[in-house]
Amino acid sequence: MKLTMTFAMVLGVVGVAALWSQAPPAAAPRTGPGVQASQDAKEPDILKTCKVPPPARGGGAPRGGGGGQGKGPQAKGPARAPAAPGPVDYKVTEIPGVIAAGQQWKEVWKVEGNNADGIIGTKDGGLLIAQNDDSNVMKLDKNGKVSVAYSKTNTGGSVTMSNKGSLFVVNRGIYSSIEQLLPQRKPFATKINDDPLDCLGTVLNDAAADNKGGVYFTAGTVFYADSKGKVTKYGENLNTNGIMLSTDEKHLWVTNGAALVEFDVQKDGSLTNQHEFAKLDAGGGDGSTFDAAGRFYITMSRGVQVLAPDGKSLGIIPTPRGVISVAFSGPDRKMLYAVSREGNTDWLIGIQMIAQGVKGRGK
Repeated sequence: MKLTMTFAMVLGVVGVAALWSQAPPAAAPRTGPGVQASQDAKEPDILKTCKVPPPARGGGAPRGGGGGQGKGPQAKGPARAPAAPGPVDYKVTEIPGVIAAGQQWKEVWKVEGNNADGIIGTKDGGLLIAQNDDSNVMKLDKNGKVSVAYSKTNTGGSVTMSNKGSLFVVNRGIYSSIEQLLPQRKPFATKINDDPLDCLGTVLNDAAADNKGGVYFTAGTVFYADSKGKVTKYGENLNTNGIMLSTDEKHLWVTNGAALVEFDVQKDGSLTNQHEFAKLDAGGGDGSTFDAAGRFYITMSRGVQVLAPDGKSLGIIPTPRGVISVAFSGPDRKMLYAVSREGNTDWLIGIQMIAQGVKGRGK
């Protein structure tokens, strides 16, 4: 009996050892909508086709960089605010003409995953919200109801609308692109000098549509896709993210780390006269918008910095968590909305303002 038990124990140990020696099943390669290009198993094959090879990873604005993980091992959206262990206490102080003291952010919507980014206001007082993971564009109406406005984007990360109502989404999956959603849904800008936009080697971040039928967008530096979708690169020594086009379309601003950079816009849409416009007080800027008085609002860790039209800092509107995207909306354009992220959750929050957003355009 003792021999039998010993033999059985040996067999058990050998069996367990055999199980331990087996490698765990390999994870299925990640590919397709909902996966940013740098995390897609098929991206290396696309990059082999580049006539102009992309810069080495780690230079410029890395694809999918910046903090926080969502579903699985996929890197999340660009320049994400760093995760923090829960909301923090904050106190809003008065910024004359902008916001009254004591105002509080209210939670409007909560969603799991990297599913709220690149927000813009709509003419009816709602919001459009880009979703990386789910590859949808969501609509928040003026009553707070959320629905799918456009489905099956290619890892859409930001939306933009011109004064004339042309709507575009920035797609961050493989075969990255600027896609037109209105007035007709179709591919808009997919290549630069006959190379796929993937060959830029960095994530397509934010965008601003103009009334000429073109779109400015950030991806390490600044690019302009004209009305025919032809893409031209602008800017030197930049690490861009947020982007804004003035109401008269004569000036363009981009966040550049801890600064805001300005360009002059020419009649043909080309950019000249790059120069630093303002310093940011609290680290690198991310999303951005401006109000009807020409003041700027830049998201960053723990708040939204407000700049005067001349670039002077007016103060920071603190937030319970770091924020990544910002836009004015509401029936009177006096609600400021922002997106914050912690762990695998995105929040859409709003706060009542004295300042009023520009009517008739997304931001």
